[in-house]
Amino acid sequence: MASVSSSSTLAVSEPTTTPLFDRLALAVLVGVAAIAVMTFRDYGLGWDDYTHSEYGELLVALYGSGFADRRALSFVNLYMYGGGFDIVATLAAKVAPFTLFETRRLVGALVGLIGLIATWRIGRRIGGALAGLAALVLLATCPLYIGHMFMNAKDAPFAAAMAILLLALVRVLETYPRIAPTTGILTGSGFGLSIGSRVMGGFGVVDLAGALALVAVLEARLEGLRPAAARLGRVVLSLLPAAFLACAIMALVWPWSVIDPFNPFRAVAYFSHFFEKPWRELFAGELIAVTDMPRSYVPTLFALQLPENFLVLALAGTVGTLLAACRRDLAANRRAVMVLVVLAATLPIVVTVLARPAMYNGTRHFVFVLPPLAVLGGLASAWLIEALRQRSDRLAAAAAIALLAGTTLPIVDMARLHPYEYTYFNRLAGGVAGARGRYMLDYWGLSFKQAAQGLSAWLAERHESKPSDRRWKLAVCGPHRSPQVELGPDFETTWDPRGADFALMLGEFYCQTFDAPILVEIAPEGVVYARVYDIRGRSFTSLLTTSAP
Repeated sequence: MASVSSSSTLAVSEPTTTPLFDRLALAVLVGVAAIAVMTFRDYGLGWDDYTHSEYGELLVALYGSGFADRRALSFVNLYMYGGGFDIVATLAAKVAPFTLFETRRLVGALVGLIGLIATWRIGRRIGGALAGLAALVLLATCPLYIGHMFMNAKDAPFAAAMAILLLALVRVLETYPRIAPTTGILTGSGFGLSIGSRVMGGFGVVDLAGALALVAVLEARLEGLRPAAARLGRVVLSLLPAAFLACAIMALVWPWSVIDPFNPFRAVAYFSHFFEKPWRELFAGELIAVTDMPRSYVPTLFALQLPENFLVLALAGTVGTLLAACRRDLAANRRAVMVLVVLAATLPIVVTVLARPAMYNGTRHFVFVLPPLAVLGGLASAWLIEALRQRSDRLAAAAAIALLAGTTLPIVDMARLHPYEYTYFNRLAGGVAGARGRYMLDYWGLSFKQAAQGLSAWLAERHESKPSDRRWKLAVCGPHRSPQVELGPDFETTWDPRGADFALMLGEFYCQTFDAPILVEIAPEGVVYARVYDIRGRSFTSLLTTSAP
């Protein structure tokens, strides 16, 4: 660990405990990997999965054709996103012994695991082995992160890339103004993967600029403007090779971005305005247009969807780290590291509150702030235990046990909700039962996988086969690709229930509740996520309620 880290009052890195904490961290990672291998097949398709798989095929075709097949460069609006995850998943599916979407789930788990490793290393470098372990445990037991890493092809890979970038930037500041070649490579890779995943990776540039500016100002006060500026200039020059590497990686995973040097700016302009027909979503018990969501949208959902221990420790860590950054007895680069992590965790939320863009789909667009929030929570955990250890080893042990016990609650909740961890609400919201009717739950329709499998099993048990002259007709209120993949060619899907045999309905507010026999019901924690109705011989004119989005 760099010497700058050893001065931290948040670090707990005694030789007798560090190996133990590192071994425990490795055990956590192995445990998460084992659970992923056992469960990755459980996750269904959402609204965007099939489109992302098509984008991956087109990107592979782009490279495979020597750039002759350019369909990927104008495919729906995904060309404005990077496709690194989709490329890897597409190539993996060609050799893996699993189905396409099972492979995509497994690759997602692997990418999520990389994000966990990066988070552990960030916490360890800043606060010592205990802080790293605590950060890792907080993120590994966060239902939002675990749920999204399996099935979110945009936001979860972006979160992992931003965690890699944050680790690199911490290393840049630790050795300021010197930058080791390995740190430069990691920085270029982090920037390339982040901006190449989503243009919001530009937040990393702002974070680094703010941290470097702080170092320069603090050093200028102590040593004068000229030497401080010279050191800053040396760092900027040292980062130029990393910038070239970032551009190369960005070009690889987001080829549209380099066709025209202005394309990344066009993507910023595109996403700065809502690019779809506005719809309404449920927030705090009201139906609100996504373009009119209140500024409290993101803070409220984080308060209600983060596990209680994660929420409290992240808030405490944010305050404590900012206070520590104000300490004049710490080195300037050490103080900048602390500000960097706080910026990574809070700046996107603050900008969203101030700018009030269109907001929808819960917190999925902000999964990337979970790793730095977990780091702040890890720092708070280490500080608490170390402060109590100064008074009594028993008090420190009791605090450690209490913190560990706090992680069991979200673990139990995830087990109960599986495979719908991304719909988690904490006890402040009353769990998913309390959130139903107030907030969106399975807005991506993952429950359609189990519902479709249930319908198939129901038909098999009764030895029913499709009509001789046609396929089964399934009216679907929600994403159609999931039941199409699960049920196969014997079924056709439609939005029109007239003349349909069955209806597959999400439990969200915009889907009707039919007065018809219920064949399958997916209801984790007693909350209906999806139903399959037998509507043969019945007349329904619409799948949607009058409050349709």
